[in-house]
Amino acid sequence: MLLKLFLSFLKIGAFTFGGGYAMLPLIQRDIIEINHWLTESEFLDIIATAEMTPGPIAINSATFVGYKLSGFWGSVVATLAIVLPSFVAITLLTVILNKLKDNKNAQNSIRGMRPAVTAMIITAALSLAPQSIVRPVDFILFAGACILSWKNWLNPIYILLASGVVGLLFGFI
Repeated sequence: MLLKLFLSFLKIGAFTFGGGYAMLPLIQRDIIEINHWLTESEFLDIIATAEMTPGPIAINSATFVGYKLSGFWGSVVATLAIVLPSFVAITLLTVILNKLKDNKNAQNSIRGMRPAVTAMIITAALSLAPQSIVRPVDFILFAGACILSWKNWLNPIYILLASGVVGLLFGFI
């Protein structure tokens, strides 16, 4: 299991550009659809927890998935696997980009990747929404969080805490 976990998260880390949110669709596909290690509900719980804890969401997600599947060593293996490709790539890219910092083609290539990264983030949100927004209060929380975070009107930590409190209150009703 540890080897499968390592290879799965190594692949996700190696073939995703754009950060943690861009990795979520790949993590979801690999963990739920391909390997059937977790249910969508379990994955959503992990994403919610990963979002609330300090650190990048993809690394936190890998850590939590690894722990859920194989305990402490699973979390270590999954975390190392998802970080390793980025560490190697950043080290190499730093050397290369320092040599290409004045090259217009290199700058245009990176600018061209931005819309694709945005599309991957939106895809992750759309694929998680049907499982996340099931009650009217969920939609209200979703809309409120979007509005408050869109213009940076409220710190994301307060949005998450308030949403958790509202979710707790409505869980009793």
